[in-house]
Amino acid sequence: MIRSMTGFAEKSFNAGGLKVKIFIKTLNHRFFDWVFKGPGLGELENQLRTACQRKILRGRAEILIEIDSLSPESWQFTINRALLRKMVCELKSLAAEAGLPFNLTLDQLLRLPPIISINQRELSRADKSFILAAFDEAVQEILRQREKEGREINRQLNRHLARIKKSLAVIENLFKKQPGELRQKLVKRLKDLNHNSLSEDRLSEEVAYLMQKFDLVEEINRLGSHLKAVAELLDPEVNEPVGKKLDFLAQELSREVNTLNAKAQDPGIIKHCLLIKNEIESMRQQIQNLE
Repeated sequence: MIRSMTGFAEKSFNAGGLKVKIFIKTLNHRFFDWVFKGPGLGELENQLRTACQRKILRGRAEILIEIDSLSPESWQFTINRALLRKMVCELKSLAAEAGLPFNLTLDQLLRLPPIISINQRELSRADKSFILAAFDEAVQEILRQREKEGREINRQLNRHLARIKKSLAVIENLFKKQPGELRQKLVKRLKDLNHNSLSEDRLSEEVAYLMQKFDLVEEINRLGSHLKAVAELLDPEVNEPVGKKLDFLAQELSREVNTLNAKAQDPGIIKHCLLIKNEIESMRQQIQNLE
């Protein structure tokens, strides 16, 4: 299944006292690139990365995970009583020395950061399993988006491929007519120069030499071979990443058509070489987005 490299998913999950919100965005990248934002999850993050890379083989994956523990048992609440007593004692002593009333309330004292500590407990094994399952579901949503966009890109690439094949068929037909046309041009040129004594054998030799000089058979055959390889990769039954292979083939197609264009003498062939070059460029832009 051909997939694009772009997608976005946002999903929320609840289980018991745990609420998890997952954001995943994937973008174009030459390789697999992992960017994680969220709470420090330690080894769990590595497990998430591994799970993601098994499904998303190429592209930049930007992950944001928000975790909220709704159950009171999931939080640790502590008061530094020793520090609180010391602070109260010192403040009372200071107030007495200054001759001022000591009127700080408990509420005001508890607002001091060192006094109260609220921390989330470590995730349990069940919590981690739940997060992994939720993450896998979010990744599946991304895959569905990437496959949907991949199908559209596949259709567009096949349209470009059909137009290239059509132009290549025209080039082949024009090339088959080239010996006769070269012969006519050579005869006309000799007549214009008043050289009418050239034998039929010598004339055939000159035409053969020109045909060899401007021979396009190899380029035409290689173009046909590359187009066949592209069509095979675009087969919906192919179940592997094809972006890099298609990009390589597009470069080869571009190289062959440039050589063909440089050697061609027929204006019709040159015209269709330019059409093919435009189609290949359009293909390359779309291929850049394939996994």
